[in-house]
This record gives sequence, C-alpha cells and structure tokens, in this order.
Amino acid sequence: MSELEVPITDLENFIYCLEVVPDTEKEDTTEVLTILEDMAFNQNISSIYKTCDTIEGLEESLNYLLYDDHHFQDYELIYLVLPGEANNILVNGYYYSIEEIAELFEGKMEGKVIHFANKKILDLTDDESQYFLDVTGARAISGYGQPSDQVTSAFTIDRVFFSLFYENDDLREVVERMFQKHYHLCKLLDFRLYY
Repeated sequence: MSELEVPITDLENFIYCLEVVPDTEKEDTTEVLTILEDMAFNQNISSIYKTCDTIEGLEESLNYLLYDDHHFQDYELIYLVLPGEANNILVNGYYYSIEEIAELFEGKMEGKVIHFANKKILDLTDDESQYFLDVTGARAISGYGQPSDQVTSAFTIDRVFFSLFYENDDLREVVERMFQKHYHLCKLLDFRLYY
C-alpha cells in the first residue's frame, strides 16, 4: 500500500474520542491513543481521549464532555471507536441499537460530526440517519460499510478525514477530496457520510 498523504492543518483543532475497551482499570495504551498522539504531534489535531467499558461509562464520558469540559465548543468531531455489528454497538457484552445511542446523545451533539471507526458497520437507511441527526442535533454521522481485519481506519483514512475536515468544513468537498486522493481505501472500507 502506498504512503497516505495526510494534510497538516495550520490551526490547532480538537477531536473528542471515546473508545470502548474490555476493562478501563487496565491502563494499556491502545493503538487509537497512539494514533491520536501522533496526530497531535504531526497534524496539529489535539484530542481528549476517554475509555469506557459499560454503557453507563459511555454516558458518563459524554456527560463529562458536555458539562465539565469548558472547551466543548472547540470539538467539532466526536470520534467513536466502538465495536459492534451493523447499526449496533457492543459494550460489555450487550448490544445497543443506533436508535438507543441517538437517545443517549439526545440534543447534545448540536452541529457536531460524529464519526465511527471501522470497528462496526454503519449502514443506515435514510429514515435511520435522519432520526439519528434529528434526535442528536448532529450535523453529520460518518463511518464505514465494510469492516476489515487487515485495515484499521484509525491508522489510515480516519486521520485523512479529520485533516481534510479541519481544512474545509464543507463535508461534500471533504468527501470528494478523500475519494480523489484515496479512492481505493475509501472503496475498500466503504466510507459513508450521512448529513
């Protein structure tokens, strides 16, 4: 695979990343955290990284972002690294539907772009995506239609998406540029954007 061309942003930008891990008591550095640290150093994209291992932990982390972090407005991208199946997430052995996640985020994501890593498939109908956007207030939801054991989106196309987004927040143009520059990877993982 050829080297990814990842744009470097001029201004400091912020991502809020929430990752489901088997046990939050273990302080292991995940590959996602390593990538986020690299993005801060090489792409000028800073992040707040939180882990959770229960649905209550997910909600608590979300509430931290909304009510305790005074820089919440700086986070335009909410990056969710959550395992699961099509339109469901798996947390602590339980599946939660995309509708349940929308209700968890109800009215709290005004103007945000919620991006799912390729640990789960995102395959929404028009009605499902509209419901999610209406309930959460999010500007867009994005993710992948194809899981891949060989290619982790966090290592590859996610960081391109984040950089391009912070260069130009016109989501259509961002997606066009992603497909122009990294067509094979976008098609392989089946990048999707609902807005």
